Amino acid sequence: MIGASLRYLKRNLIYVVVGSLLAGLLVGQAVGSDARNLLQAAVVPILFVMIYPMMINIDLREVLAAREHVAPVGASLAVNFGIAPVVAIGLARLFFAGDPAYAIGLYLIALIPTSGMTAAWTGLAGGDLEAALVAIAVNLVAAVFVLPVYLSALVGGDVGFDPNALYRQLAIVVVIPMVVGTLTRRLLLRRYGPERFEALKPTFGGVSSFGVMLIVFVAMAIRAESILADPVSSVATIVPLVAFYGLVLAVGAGVGRLLLPETQSVALVYATSMRNLSIALAIAAAPGFPPAESVLPIALAYLVQPPLGAVYMQYRRDVVDADRSVTDALYERLSGS
Repeated sequence: MIGASLRYLKRNLIYVVVGSLLAGLLVGQAVGSDARNLLQAAVVPILFVMIYPMMINIDLREVLAAREHVAPVGASLAVNFGIAPVVAIGLARLFFAGDPAYAIGLYLIALIPTSGMTAAWTGLAGGDLEAALVAIAVNLVAAVFVLPVYLSALVGGDVGFDPNALYRQLAIVVVIPMVVGTLTRRLLLRRYGPERFEALKPTFGGVSSFGVMLIVFVAMAIRAESILADPVSSVATIVPLVAFYGLVLAVGAGVGRLLLPETQSVALVYATSMRNLSIALAIAAAPGFPPAESVLPIALAYLVQPPLGAVYMQYRRDVVDADRSVTDALYERLSGS
């Protein structure tokens, strides 16, 4: 029963996030400062519940296979840490000049690429799944080192940026769960074998989704008053998110078409257009830096990212079907002659 409920959460994460966001804003308007302090104290345990199961599902040993997929992995690093941040900076200056917290949320989305859905969408769209898995591991490790460098350059002191606080948060919400999750993965594989472990993975994803639900609710409840003080600006946050995802997908598709075989091009698109929103959310919601309002763009990104993956998958299927139809027609003509 519990396992089925967790898998349901994962399958319906978009609706879960929207419900948690709205519930958090409503509750945040009704509760007092004491209740908000209790919610703030729950943030770190919830973050561990969210990130640790996700790390169990990621095989960091795929980093060792990077040399076998140099072209797609190298292209993903170039887009994710070269082009995507530039796009985010431009959009932040255009849309968030007066809202540095929202700009930081967009930077976190841009600087923490790939997620478990990178592999899932790549497989569904007929892409190179092995290249996608390697790209996930390499980009996640790279993000841990690249993120502080970019934020140090982009974030001004007026929002209370403390590099040491960011390093502590990365250790708490990324590095420690990554190490513990890797050890847990090895233990489970040794004890139950690959087939049983694969059967457990949806449950781990469901636990992580449950953590996402809780952290969105808590973050919105804590900062409900400031977010609802200007509801039009808050809702308009989704506009630069749509622009960011559209531009990055277009760049990934263009680079893949120019440099890579078709299946690797599909892997590149998903390794660059899918962002690790769970880790971005964890960093944004952790106590200290950044301002809690930076959670809002990340929560809204959950509404943009899955439909984007589905649209590109359908486009890929339509292309494959069209190519198959042309091939079949040509074969029939040659056979008839």
